[in-house]
Amino acid sequence: MEGQETQAAPVPAVVLFDFDGVLTHADTFELFVRERYDRAPWRKLLALLALPLLLLSWPFTRRLRLPLVHIALLGVGQARYRAAVDDFAARLVRRPGHFCRDGIRALRRHQAAGERVIVVTGCEHTLVESLLGQLGLGGVELVASQLKPGPLGLRVARHTIGAGKLKALGAHGVPAWRRAYGDSLHDLHMLKAAAEPVLVNGNPKLCKRVEQALGRPVERVAWH
Repeated sequence: MEGQETQAAPVPAVVLFDFDGVLTHADTFELFVRERYDRAPWRKLLALLALPLLLLSWPFTRRLRLPLVHIALLGVGQARYRAAVDDFAARLVRRPGHFCRDGIRALRRHQAAGERVIVVTGCEHTLVESLLGQLGLGGVELVASQLKPGPLGLRVARHTIGAGKLKALGAHGVPAWRRAYGDSLHDLHMLKAAAEPVLVNGNPKLCKRVEQALGRPVERVAWH
């Protein structure tokens, strides 16, 4: 009707989920990398030969981990990586106990409520994307670590962890969120920016440290 104002549709609330430790019970990319080494013993030998150089990164564990990832992906292009990831994901979804059933149910409930659900994780994007698809969650938005082609194979381009999650979310066009589910101190930045921070399966010591860092109580859930 002329002169009548059109009411804008409400903006859905944004809900963030970490992946490992929230939707799974283990470090998924680490499992993938371990399998790469188990299937190609020459990668283990190469890592052993490179150990003196790797130890120069000690105790900076993230610096130590990256060369091990690069050795695991040595000689692997994007197409071959995608095939390996899809094969791994198809087997992992059938593995009992890897995924957190309560976490998956919570994610589906937020979806059913019409909220904007985003998985924000340090795990690698293609791997998480494949796993979510296998779980029937292919429509969930994903902000994750990224690989890039290099002269000797794929390399880590972006590691979405800690404050890096905030940067990646900003680049994704998500400046704010209502609720966030995390499981470790690596998620502090994400939790602190949430109106409703939720700590998943945190022991009393971790809960205390998170609440001290946030300066307020945090909701706690025990998921299986």
